[in-house]
Amino acid sequence: MGLIDKITNIFKKSPKIHYAKSKKVDVFELNKHPHYIVASVELGNTTTKSIITGTNMDTGTTYLMGKCVKMTRDVRPPKKGEKIFGKTLWGVELTKEAVSEMVKSVLEGAIKDAGIKKEELHFVVRSTGVTAGFASPEEITNMIIALADGCLKANISPSKMAPAMTKNQLPKPFDKYSLMDKVIFDGAVTGVVPPTGKECVANEMEGELVTAGIKVGAKWTEMDFRNPCMSIDFGTTLAGRITNDNLPYANVVGNLCGLAGAIADAIVRGSGLVDKNKGAAIDIMKEGGKINKEIAEKYANEAHKYIIIKEVPLNVNRFGTVPVVPESAKKSGTTLIGCDVGENGSDIPKLEEIGKKIIEESNIPTLLYTLDLVSSEITKRLVKLAYDKNILTNKTAVGITGRAGITGEKPKLIIEKLGELNIWDKPEDNVVFIEDGLALGSSIMARCMNCLGTPKNPIGGNRGTPCILGERRKLQKSKGMIR
Repeated sequence: MGLIDKITNIFKKSPKIHYAKSKKVDVFELNKHPHYIVASVELGNTTTKSIITGTNMDTGTTYLMGKCVKMTRDVRPPKKGEKIFGKTLWGVELTKEAVSEMVKSVLEGAIKDAGIKKEELHFVVRSTGVTAGFASPEEITNMIIALADGCLKANISPSKMAPAMTKNQLPKPFDKYSLMDKVIFDGAVTGVVPPTGKECVANEMEGELVTAGIKVGAKWTEMDFRNPCMSIDFGTTLAGRITNDNLPYANVVGNLCGLAGAIADAIVRGSGLVDKNKGAAIDIMKEGGKINKEIAEKYANEAHKYIIIKEVPLNVNRFGTVPVVPESAKKSGTTLIGCDVGENGSDIPKLEEIGKKIIEESNIPTLLYTLDLVSSEITKRLVKLAYDKNILTNKTAVGITGRAGITGEKPKLIIEKLGELNIWDKPEDNVVFIEDGLALGSSIMARCMNCLGTPKNPIGGNRGTPCILGERRKLQKSKGMIR
C-alpha cells in the first residue's frame, strides 16, 4: 500500500454495518402485549444451548428472554449398556441418554434465566448441528429423538413440540392471531418451500432455521432481509441456504455444507493456548497488544491454500465431513456448495501448524485477527461461487450468523471483501449480521407451523414487497387445499 492509499484510507468513511444483537424484553412490555414464547434446543459440535424468545404478536418483533449455554465436550461419557449413535466433529461420543440429560439441563437453565415457569412456554423447537460424525442424513433422526427425550425429561408436554391442528388447540389469546382460517401450513417457512425429494445434506433443517432466524433478527435493523437471500451460519460446521425470488414462495436454489468454525478451532489448537483435542476459538481470552497485520495476512493467505470451496461433486457421500447426497440436490435443482480443509478435514493439521507459527512470531490479538481474515475470505469465496453459478444476483441479501462469522473484526472485513466482488453498488446495504440466528429461526418456525403470522410486518415474500398472504390463499385455493 502506497502513501497516497494510506492517506485516502484515513479519510474514507467506514461502511455502515447492519448488526442485530439480541434484544431483551422487559417485564412491562411482556405484560402489555401477548408474547408467543418459544424455546429452542440445539446440540452443536461445540456448544449445546437453549434460548427462549418471546414474539410480540401485535408488532411481530421477537425478543430474547433467557439463555443457557454449555460446552458439548462436557456431555457425559457413555455408560455401560448405552448405545453410541454418533459423535461430534471432535470425537465426543453421544448416546440417547447422555444427550437427553444435557438437553434437560440447558432447557431448565434457560427457563430459569428467563424467569418464567415451564407452563408459560408455548412451543419447543429442537435442532442439531452435530452432523459430521454421522454416517448418513437419516441418522439425524436418532439425535432428534434424543433431543425430544430430553425435553420430555424436563416435563415439556409433547403437545408443545407439535403444531396445532385447529385454532381451538392454540392457547389463549393466540388463537385470535392465527391465520389458520385463511391459510394452512404447507411446509413453507418464511415464504420458502423446502427442496423436493430426498434430503441432500445432513444439516438441511439447520439451514432452514438459520435462514428464517436471520430474517427475524434483521427486523431489528434497517435492512430488509427477505427473498432472494443467502444465509451463512458459521457454526463449527457450515450451514445455510440460497433462495430465489419466486412468489408466493421462493425456492431453495443453493445449500451450504462443510466446515466453518472448525477451521478457526484448528488454528487456535495449534497455538497451544487451548486444549489440543477439545479446545475451541471461544476458549481464548482476549488480551491487549498490537495486531501485526502483515503476519495475520500472511498466515490467513497460507490457511486458504488448504481451504477448499467448491460445488460438491456428484461422486461423494461426505464433504467437509458432513453427509451429503449430491444426486438428490441435482434432482431438486439445488446447487450444493461446500467448504473443506483438504479432503474431509485431512489438512486440519496444516492449520494447526499455522496457529503454532502465529503465536511463535506474534501474539493473541494477531492470532484472533488472522481468524477474522480467514472467515471473511471464506465468505467472499462462498458468495463468489454462488454468483458464478448464477444462483446469487445483485438483488440477493446476505445474512451471516454463528460464532465464526460475526465476532471481532469479521463484519467490517466481510463487507470489505464482498465489495471486491463488485456485485452490489453498496454491499453494506445488502449484508446483515445476526446473533442467535438458529434460536430466532426456532421462534418463527413455531409460528409458521401454527400460522401465527404478522401481515403488517411480514417476514415472507421478497425484499421491498408487501405480505404474501393473499397470494398464498390464491395458490392454496387453486390446489384445493382450502376453500
